Amino acid sequence: MNFHTRKWIKPEDLNPNKSLFGGRLLAWIDEEAALYAIIQLENKHVVTKYISSINFTSSAKENDIIEIGIEPVKFGKSSLTLKCEVRNKMTRETIITIDEIVMVNLDENGKPKPHGKHQIEYVKDRLEAVEG
Repeated sequence: MNFHTRKWIKPEDLNPNKSLFGGRLLAWIDEEAALYAIIQLENKHVVTKYISSINFTSSAKENDIIEIGIEPVKFGKSSLTLKCEVRNKMTRETIITIDEIVMVNLDENGKPKPHGKHQIEYVKDRLEAVEG
């Protein structure tokens, strides 16, 4: 799994128990999934369709650094299914896992649009293909 994004837990990210607020973490995960899908599908019109059960296994405290990992599971006709793990950067302890996040590729009118992708592509490879 690739961990692209790190977050520093600040006082405004905490719940009344002084641990990371789950809703804040889910917003970060949703944004990370959207960015991943936008880059993979080469389309800025992508939405979250489904998020499977969310398994909180530990928490983060103020000043912890966490990292969000996203990995593709399946390319559908107009969708991309991802899985996610968030962990503490320093201890590597898992904070949350999500088995499925389904992102849907849309056209200009907000309707599902086939994306024609079947495997992970890296931006550097796309750039080399254009330059080469």
